[in-house]
Amino acid sequence: MEAVRIGLIQMRCAEEPERNLDQALAMTEQAAAQGAQVVCLQELFRTPYLCQREDVELFDLAEPVPGPTTRAMGKLAAARKLVIIAPVFERRAAGVYHNAAVVIEANGEIAGCYRKMHIPDDPGYYEKFYFAPGDLGFLSHRTSRGELGVLICWDQWFPEAARLTAMAGAQILFYPTAIGWSRGEKPSARDKQREAWETIQRSHAIANGVYVAAVNRVGVEGEIEFWGNSFVAGPQGEVLASAGCAGEQVLLAECRLDQVERVRRLWPFLRDRRIDAYGGLLARWRR
Repeated sequence: MEAVRIGLIQMRCAEEPERNLDQALAMTEQAAAQGAQVVCLQELFRTPYLCQREDVELFDLAEPVPGPTTRAMGKLAAARKLVIIAPVFERRAAGVYHNAAVVIEANGEIAGCYRKMHIPDDPGYYEKFYFAPGDLGFLSHRTSRGELGVLICWDQWFPEAARLTAMAGAQILFYPTAIGWSRGEKPSARDKQREAWETIQRSHAIANGVYVAAVNRVGVEGEIEFWGNSFVAGPQGEVLASAGCAGEQVLLAECRLDQVERVRRLWPFLRDRRIDAYGGLLARWRR
């Protein structure tokens, strides 16, 4: 395929999971009506961001894969001939849970699943309490709309994750996200954080010659004000489309997949990698 139209669903999350699922389905329908062929939802879209506190009762929000979310999204994918990336709080087994994203083909079938590899544990983001680290590796999912890589939120800060996913064949890297400011932070600090978040992901696009699509939630939940600003960057880091910081939005962008080849010929970073000299990357530290 030469061109793929992608849609990112930036939304607020209510307390009720079913209400969030209904909202996500409606906004995905809207994206399809506007020509989207691949739609990506934000991290843990079916619930409020639950990791602000450690509470064993919240494990009840997890679901299996396949499960309610993938069935609902699969039905819509088949009806609208969409590829959908649907993040889920996955219940793998009793006591084993993952922060995952399921890739659903345009026929409604599951094409693949990614489990978040890098799990944060910071004030307000106590994810290690809830999620086991991913064990499926860094994957490219072959779909009818191209080779799609999925990484989740905290993964977006690690160049190794982007590189390995691109090396697996991904033409577009999707980053479902839930990131925001602590309430009361100074405007200058807010700007630095948001700009760093965008810069690191645009750098992944440049370094790997791929498209990058980051979709974040909006709204205030507990002590976090989610900053939205979902965006799509081209393989030279150029911002092709961006959303605002507060409102819900269906963000659309066209990705010309032939540009991956063209840009990699102009900037042959992958050709010039010194793979014989990178063994030190397998160490935690070198001193």
